Amino acid sequence: MNTQRKVQVGDRYIGDGEPVYIIAEIGINHNGSLNLAKKLIDGAVFAGCDAVKFQKRTPELSTPMDQWNIERDTPWGRMTYIDYRRKVEFGFDEYTEIDSYCKQKGIHWFASAWDECAVDFIEQFNPVAYKAASATITDIDLLRKVRTMGKPVILSTGMSSLDQIEIAISLLDTNNLLLAQSTSTYPCNLHELNLLVIRSFLQKYNTIPIGYSGHETGLAPTYAAVALGASFIERHITLDRSLWGTDQAASVEIGGMFRLVKDIRDIEKAMGDGNKIVYESEKSAQKKLRKFIRETQIS
Repeated sequence: MNTQRKVQVGDRYIGDGEPVYIIAEIGINHNGSLNLAKKLIDGAVFAGCDAVKFQKRTPELSTPMDQWNIERDTPWGRMTYIDYRRKVEFGFDEYTEIDSYCKQKGIHWFASAWDECAVDFIEQFNPVAYKAASATITDIDLLRKVRTMGKPVILSTGMSSLDQIEIAISLLDTNNLLLAQSTSTYPCNLHELNLLVIRSFLQKYNTIPIGYSGHETGLAPTYAAVALGASFIERHITLDRSLWGTDQAASVEIGGMFRLVKDIRDIEKAMGDGNKIVYESEKSAQKKLRKFIRETQIS
């Protein structure tokens, strides 16, 4: 039984006393290109991220049928939505290459599986964890399926009520669960990020590591999430925010991701342990600048 707020993910632990685990979500920002996916993995490695995350769907199962034949403009021309969904999905060969490439680069990878067949597909590669996306938090069968894999599950809570979150948690193994505050707007307005939910989750779920999955523009709210106690962070990564795709505008470019990781590591150093002490480095200034007061003068 888990007696502390800590979960093992691959060869790492996430939670109390551990460095913030930083996930670069590639999602579908690769736009169906394995070459682009590899460049994004390279960018995440360069930035110092701990993991990259993809999204895996079986289009015929995860796309509502009333959306199938709606036409839209895509980088491949105008096509139906279901054909577009098929176009951006990687298959076995691509994920085999991604698995090999991430191992070569020394970075974790996993995926949010949007349907039960997608879980079986991703399980072939023995991922370090699964992500339950905000959109799937009410899919009871899918959550039960993910639990049977016996892997850590990161549960995102965008567009979800506390009651829906509670039901989802009850369906998963709380000893192998991580919970992320999130707002499912892309990009998200600052006044809807509600970062203080991180503190609320920390108080309510005292054995579950709490993190933050952000979709805002800029980096400041992510720093605040770390200061509030987030033990893992997820931000979308892109080569260029002007690229085609619904998530690109809410993503962080490589240079920004590098700054994000560096600054989070600085924040970790600066947080300390909460115990007020006089540091050795202060004592020369103390001797030079502070007027000496005898205790008898105070009493």
